[in-house]
Amino acid sequence: MLDEQALMQALNSTPVADGRRRDLWRADREVDRWAQEHGEHGGIGGDAERRWLRTARDALQAVESGTPADPGLGRVLAGVRRVPVPGASGVEWHLEAPPERRLAVELVLAWADVKERMPGRLRPCENPECRLFLLDRSRANTARWCSMKTCGNRLKARRHQARERKAPRPE
Repeated sequence: MLDEQALMQALNSTPVADGRRRDLWRADREVDRWAQEHGEHGGIGGDAERRWLRTARDALQAVESGTPADPGLGRVLAGVRRVPVPGASGVEWHLEAPPERRLAVELVLAWADVKERMPGRLRPCENPECRLFLLDRSRANTARWCSMKTCGNRLKARRHQARERKAPRPE
């Protein structure tokens, strides 16, 4: 199964650079690289698997950004089942999904796991120009930016400049 690191890489695969949104998964080889790196069996590859991974990623980004419901999650999960299988160490759950959808389903399940284990901690960066997401691990759950070095400092500098412009100047 995929972990939260794989989830965050997928969610953050559409950053903004120089004011323009980039899709790091636009190139098939990048999606295949991610699948090879994170898939239990390396993914099956191919156009269908890539389409499903992009669909799952886009739907999860929409949900986390507060965009109206996206039918993508329903399509990814349609007909999927988790089946209990008794084993020597207890019950194991096996995922039954079409091979080309398996990694996309695992991505959605990784998201669901994070939402359950860490409620309220997965969210978009508060910089309106940023498209990245953060998983807040702080004790107080007060992280606001994907990175203090980039988004946090930029927004603080902008606020400071705005205050300076509004402040009356001594004559």
